Amino acid sequence: MTRLRIGVFGAGTIAQVEHVPNLLRLSDRFEVVRVADPSAAARGFLLERYGVPGCETLEQLLGERLDALLIAAPDFTHLGATQQALSAGLHVFCEKPVCYGPQDVDLLIAARDRARRVVQVGTMKRFDPSYEMALEALPGGAEGLRYISVEVNESDAAYQLAQHPSRRSDDLPEALVAAGRAETDRQVRAALGGAVDPLTFRGFTTAYCSSLVHEVNAVHGLLQRLGIEDVAAVGAEVFAGGDGGAGTARLNGEKGLWQMVHLMVPDLADYKERIALYWNDAVLELVFPSPYLNHQQTELILHRSQGQRYERRFLRNGYQEAYVRELEGFWAAAVEGRPPRNTLEEARRDQALLCDLARLAARRHRDAPREVGP
Repeated sequence: MTRLRIGVFGAGTIAQVEHVPNLLRLSDRFEVVRVADPSAAARGFLLERYGVPGCETLEQLLGERLDALLIAAPDFTHLGATQQALSAGLHVFCEKPVCYGPQDVDLLIAARDRARRVVQVGTMKRFDPSYEMALEALPGGAEGLRYISVEVNESDAAYQLAQHPSRRSDDLPEALVAAGRAETDRQVRAALGGAVDPLTFRGFTTAYCSSLVHEVNAVHGLLQRLGIEDVAAVGAEVFAGGDGGAGTARLNGEKGLWQMVHLMVPDLADYKERIALYWNDAVLELVFPSPYLNHQQTELILHRSQGQRYERRFLRNGYQEAYVRELEGFWAAAVEGRPPRNTLEEARRDQALLCDLARLAARRHRDAPREVGP
C-alpha cells in the first residue's frame, strides 16, 4: 500500500486531539514527517506524546520531502498555506473554512487545477456513517420538501476535551498574534465587501465559519442528493455577543425554508446538534454527538405515518469515526484517484451562503434603531 509522506501545519487542539493521532493510526497510509507550529509548547506536546518532531515555520516544513500537507493552523493561514502547498506540488487536506470568501476559493480552485492535485476540506460530517445512510433514506423528493431545521448548542471546549490530553499554545509572541488578527480582518473585509460591525465580525468568524459551516456543508450535501440548487439567504442575525448566529434561506423559490442557529452555551456541559428535514408526510432527523467524543453513534430518526398510525424508526450505522474516515477518503483520492468528497467547489458554495448571511446580519445591525440616552 502506498504511504503518503504528510506534514502537518498547526499543532493546536484539532491536531493534538484528532489529526495527528488519527494519521498515526493510519500508518499503513500515512507517514507523519513533521509538524510545523510557532508554539514550542504545542510542538513539545506532540513530540513527547506521539514522537512526532516539529519545526517552527511552514517554509521549514515544505523543505521536507512531502507528498501532502494537512493544514490545521488558524483560519487566516488556510488560504496562503494551501497556495504554497499546491505550488510545491502537494496534495492538501485543509481544515474548515478553507478561506472566508468565495473569491479566495476561486484562487485555490485555479491553483489546484494547475497543480493537478487533490484538495479536500475538513468538514467531516459528510463521512459520518449515519449521514451516509441518511442520503439513502430520504423519505421524499425535492418538490415536497417544506422545511429544514438546524440547531446547535455547544459548550465550552473544556467540557468536550476533558478526556483528551492536550496542551495550549500559550507561548506565542504578541506581535505574531496581532499580525494574525490583522490578516483575519483583511480577509473578512475582502469576503464581505468591506468592514462590518464588531458583532457581525465575531459572529461570522466564529458562529458561522467555525461552527455552522459544518451544518451548511451537511445540508448542502442532502440538498444535492435531492437535486435542489435554488438556495437564497433571506435573513440573518448575530446575537449573544457573537456567541450566537442564525440564518434563514429560501429553498426552491418559496416552496421551502431552511433555518439554522448556533449558540455557544459555555457553562452547560452538553452538546446538541440536530438537522431535520420536513415533508408533508415524513420527517428525517439527524442527531449528532459532540465531535470530540469519538466513536459515538449519530442517530438517524425517520418519522412517518399512515392515517392515525405514526411510526418512528431509529437507525444507526456502525461506530466508525468520521475524523478517521475523512483521512481515509483523502488518501483514496490522492493515491487511488477516487472522486474526492468535500471539494473546493462545495466549500465555495458553503462560504457564499455564509457570506450572504453575514452581510444580511450586518445590514440589520446597521439599519436597526439605536437607543438614545436621557
